[in-house]
Amino acid sequence: MKKIIVILTASSLLFACSKVGKNEFLISGTAKGIANGKTIVLEKQDEVAMKLVPIDTVKIQNGKFEIKGKYTETGIYTLQLEKANGKIPVIIENAEIKVDIDKDSVQKSKISGTYSNDEFYKFNNDLKIAQKAVQKEMMEFQNKNMQAMTDAQKNKDSVTVSRLMKEYGKIQEKISNKYISYAESHPKSFISVLILDGMFKQPNFDFAKAKKIYESLDASLKSTKSGKSVKLAIDNYKGNSLMPSPHGTPAAAPAAK
Repeated sequence: MKKIIVILTASSLLFACSKVGKNEFLISGTAKGIANGKTIVLEKQDEVAMKLVPIDTVKIQNGKFEIKGKYTETGIYTLQLEKANGKIPVIIENAEIKVDIDKDSVQKSKISGTYSNDEFYKFNNDLKIAQKAVQKEMMEFQNKNMQAMTDAQKNKDSVTVSRLMKEYGKIQEKISNKYISYAESHPKSFISVLILDGMFKQPNFDFAKAKKIYESLDASLKSTKSGKSVKLAIDNYKGNSLMPSPHGTPAAAPAAK
């Protein structure tokens, strides 16, 4: 009996200490070196106006700030520090999210506190490193093959032009492959469903691979707005491929949106 009471008491204390209610989110931020009174604006994408709109505005006091609001569903928001160049993307969840603002470069600010935000921060840092490596490889390829491309174009050597373009394209694909690889290996990360949503908006994509990634996603991600958008794209793609035309011949499948 004592054990049950102890467990119940500990559980009660845990919920009592939580800063976040069932339908709430909390952004706890640090802003060291930033003057008191400077504002932080939380923004959300307006799907009708297609622009960022302010949700809440708070002021920094003693190097700290807090933004608390009603949680409806997981999504990408941004934080705008007064007079700062650039915005800080953050994944809003039913949890406490921590943001440590870098006063010298807001792009280097750290987001943490939840699995998806931890992954978001790590993914963006890894992506920056990969992009630098790819840019370097692209520049080296251009310098090495510039004369060969010039000569091939001058001599109307379409075979060489095609080969060089294909090799150059493979270098460019390394970044998109990194996105896909992440989505394949992180079925519980909100970033994965965002990547997948982006894939369906591309003119040329591997539908079978995209569908497989979607099927592997955690159920909680499938229930988000982005997850539902992907499901709709999959259903439309499947439903319209080989759809009988009025003349009795199969109609071509439309490009996925």
